Amino acid sequence: MSIAEAWDPPIARQPLVPPNPPRASETMTVFGRMAAMRESVIATWGQRAYEEDIIQGRFFGRSSFILNTPDSIRHVLVDNYENYTRTPAGIRVLRPVLGEGLLISEGRAWKYQRRTLAPAFTPRAVTTLIPHMLAATDQTIAKLRAASGGPVDLREAMQRMTLEIAGRTMFSFGMDRHGAALRDFVMEYGERLARPHLLDLLLPLSWPSPQDFSRARFRKRWTRFIAMLMAERRAAGKTEGAPPSDLFDLMGAARDPETGAAFTDEQLGDQVATMILAGHETTATALFWSLYLLALDPATQEELATEVKAASVNGEFDIERLKFTRAVVDETMRLYPPAFLIARAAAAPDTIAGRPVKKNDIVLIAPWLLHRHEKLWRDPNAFIPSRFMPPSPPPDRFAYLPFGVGARVCIGAHFALVEATLALAKLIGAFKVELIDRAPVMPVGVVTTQPDRSPMFRITRR
Repeated sequence: MSIAEAWDPPIARQPLVPPNPPRASETMTVFGRMAAMRESVIATWGQRAYEEDIIQGRFFGRSSFILNTPDSIRHVLVDNYENYTRTPAGIRVLRPVLGEGLLISEGRAWKYQRRTLAPAFTPRAVTTLIPHMLAATDQTIAKLRAASGGPVDLREAMQRMTLEIAGRTMFSFGMDRHGAALRDFVMEYGERLARPHLLDLLLPLSWPSPQDFSRARFRKRWTRFIAMLMAERRAAGKTEGAPPSDLFDLMGAARDPETGAAFTDEQLGDQVATMILAGHETTATALFWSLYLLALDPATQEELATEVKAASVNGEFDIERLKFTRAVVDETMRLYPPAFLIARAAAAPDTIAGRPVKKNDIVLIAPWLLHRHEKLWRDPNAFIPSRFMPPSPPPDRFAYLPFGVGARVCIGAHFALVEATLALAKLIGAFKVELIDRAPVMPVGVVTTQPDRSPMFRITRR
């Protein structure tokens, strides 16, 4: 039995195969690849990357490796993870918006932040935040009911909804007054500054690229905005003796279990920025792609709606009964992983799968490729939520990486899965979702796996 047969269930009916972007020519030049990368990293990968275990190449004098085997990925992300750090280009792109927060930091700074933040993201802590998630979702559904029957931009609706959830779970207040400004910051950075230029890739991190000056100006405005949100939350106060009501309370009360140290205001601001941006944008993307796939696959949508109806207890959802809904979210993140690429630079020589790796060589682990690899999945381009349902065995933990894996696995993974599962259940429980625009929507990989455009949907009440 092949690995794919062991991990994937038998298929009862012809599954949906959503539109896929064309694969790059194997003869694409370095400069052609660079030009394509500015539009979408996904567009730079050819057919070999979906078939072979390891793709080795050269990039401006350094070796590069694309890893597609669970054993090699385990080596880099678990067994020897301290030897593999973020690439200079990755730091250039992310630091202006995330500062020195958990996603960017390395070594002792990362370990301190991780152990200090961990209590704020336990399943018990996340449970206390569910009312915020549900309130924002219900508010979105109420607004969508007014648009029922007409064309609706569900991508924008999901961005607004997850931003509202981010604001409520972080600060206990809605984002009515600040949401437009926050969206403007996100859009400005994504469109102008998040796409790496050639010099971003070639220059040492200590040498600023032309884009870095623009990023520095952006950061000054961005950190002032985050500081304003924090000041507003502090001014709202907290009931004496009351348990933490939001992530800001939880992170403000967090202490390093080894030293007892709290976050400084600057550190707390970087954590707030990281959690808002990482949580808001990635969950909005996952929900959009889920709704898109369900609109293309009416039978699966109806199966999910039936589960949602049965999972309602006294008007409230029992998330433990939303097994198929969770499987739809899992399969959506397999096909459209929000974080489509993990790039690392070797800090010292190493050996991966018998291949020598030199200091500063680039190692790429691409969930986009891994999740569609022809050796690891049966019908890898098809939408089959039952892959994630019993009696099918779970996929190898190093072949399915929507949140990464190992010591640096996303700290907010449980939060994001609870949010996405509950929101999708409520939306499909309330509406039948159809596509008005039938032209293909193609995924684009820049910072996250975004659609190349926003198609219009029709929603009708159930």
